[in-house]
Amino acid sequence: MRKIYSLIAGLRLERYMNFRIVLVIDLLVSVCATLLSMLLVNLLFDFHPDAWQPALVWLGGAFAASFVWFWILRTYRIIIRHSTLREISRFVVASVGKVFVLWIMAMSLPDYPVQGVAMSMLLLLDFLLTMVLLTLIRVCMIIAYDIVSSKIKNSKGRETALIYGIDDKASSLVRTMQLNATYNVVGFIMYGDAEKNQIIQEKRVFNFKTESDFRHVVGAHRVDSIIFAHREDAREEENRLIRYSNNFGIKVLYSPSVEEVIDGRVMRQSVRAIKIEDLLGRPEIKISMDEIESNFSGKTVMVTGAAGSIGSELCRQLATFGVRSLILYDNAETPMHNLRLELEERYPDLSFIPVIGDVRIVQRLDYAFRKFRPQVVFHAAAYKHVPLMEENPCEAVLVNVAGSRNVADKCIEYDVEKMVMISTDKAVNPTNIMGCTKRLAEIYVQSLGLAIEQGKAAGKTKFVTTRFGNVLGSNGSVIPRFREQISKGGPVTVTHPEITRFFMTIPEACRLVMEAATMSTGNQIFVFDMGESVKIAHLAERMIELAGFEPGKDINIEYTGLRPGEKLYEEVLSNTENTLPTPHDRIRIAKVREYEWMDACHAADELERLSRAVEIPDMVRLMKHTVPEFKSKNSRFEEYDKEINA
Repeated sequence: MRKIYSLIAGLRLERYMNFRIVLVIDLLVSVCATLLSMLLVNLLFDFHPDAWQPALVWLGGAFAASFVWFWILRTYRIIIRHSTLREISRFVVASVGKVFVLWIMAMSLPDYPVQGVAMSMLLLLDFLLTMVLLTLIRVCMIIAYDIVSSKIKNSKGRETALIYGIDDKASSLVRTMQLNATYNVVGFIMYGDAEKNQIIQEKRVFNFKTESDFRHVVGAHRVDSIIFAHREDAREEENRLIRYSNNFGIKVLYSPSVEEVIDGRVMRQSVRAIKIEDLLGRPEIKISMDEIESNFSGKTVMVTGAAGSIGSELCRQLATFGVRSLILYDNAETPMHNLRLELEERYPDLSFIPVIGDVRIVQRLDYAFRKFRPQVVFHAAAYKHVPLMEENPCEAVLVNVAGSRNVADKCIEYDVEKMVMISTDKAVNPTNIMGCTKRLAEIYVQSLGLAIEQGKAAGKTKFVTTRFGNVLGSNGSVIPRFREQISKGGPVTVTHPEITRFFMTIPEACRLVMEAATMSTGNQIFVFDMGESVKIAHLAERMIELAGFEPGKDINIEYTGLRPGEKLYEEVLSNTENTLPTPHDRIRIAKVREYEWMDACHAADELERLSRAVEIPDMVRLMKHTVPEFKSKNSRFEEYDKEINA
């Protein structure tokens, strides 16, 4: 049977269902309707005409009238696979036109055997039968076309798929997949007890409770893929349906509800392979979008580090808030170029200005502030990779400490309303250079804000700091690295079998940054609820499984040892002991030691001088003196902790 459908596909079905064939079929149906109406009237009124010529004339008139009206209304041009009730309404008009022509013929044939009430009945029956039969034949064409087309597409190698769930989005996904040349949806699948003969969108709903049930369903229907319509469903089924699918080599796919940005590209495909990010995330964060939009609408906003993972997502979200102008500030040329192309494509009405600049260069910063006069500044420019900064501590201080100070000072000088600094969980009890530099930046920004509040410094800027942990899929993070290693066949390298991290998606983190910036009254350090920590070894195993491989057999996991400055477990950012609540249940205010602004200024001055002179020992000692909780771990700088404690 499959060979037959393949042969039909090779003949190109639509070529042999062209408009001439459709027109001939419609004409035959119309004439048959006229003949049938004549027979019915003859039976009802018992007419027995002596001659057959009037009947032929009447049928000839019906044929001619039908041809004229079908040609005028172009009913034969209605594409079978796209027929709708609105288009079929043309048949109603054609039927009326045909009957009107026949009525004129009847008026001009006074000797025709059928007159009076019988003629009225004849015309009415002709109209009804023509309309019904034309519609019926077109419906039959559509059904036949769909059946044959479906078989042809399957013969061309479409993947058989089941959709998880039976809600509105899942059922609407069936219609989307009908236009997809890759997937043939044969039904829905749900966990739980089966409801007898449940049908949705003409597709059967299959239920499973055990792996054996699942094997029976996918085996009986030769299923190639399972498609999830919701991330939440995928997370709930991670250790059940997704594992069953991995065991039987069934692809697991996800259909995003909106376009996504992956590696700087706008992705509009209807389905894609499910990613580890989909399974690690949490339910959608509820934020006050109206309040956030009113906070940024009509304002000039600057984002430093705009081409980075966090900075670029901040720009995407700000682009939807009706900002008057968006200033993109970054020193990375190629990522800035890519971001520019993306914003031009996605937000053609957005006014934005890319500025290539370095936060370490005061004069370049001054130019951007002086020329564009931002009202709100998001400071995301930073060095973030722990091992690199452990090896290059002077650069970490120049960018993360001196650079942040430069941005904060320019905000004061040019009367910026609010500066939002992006910090990290590694600033909490830091064990590495990077984490300590971010804590030092927090100290300077917060002490400056407090000095303004207390009248010790001039200015009106409100300073807000936000802390969160690792973001999923950011540049250089563990997930892209694992994905690359898996694509090469392994091994996947993990530093320690027990190492854990907190994760948050980039859009999720940026939404919380926006919310914190909106609710802040100034000088607070906001921390985000990062949920449960994730064991990195488990993360590696799941990514290998999602790629269709077996950990330890197809792709090995190798442990390389902790890197310099790396913690085994990150600090819990948000709990009742170290934070205060806010109106948002996912955002809290950190309890931190406050510093005098003059002390922070002196420390920043000296650290910048030492870093420019590359006086690493004295610089690290001063960092540890300024931030007493900074205790190096697995690092060459541990010896300075011994000096301080001695």
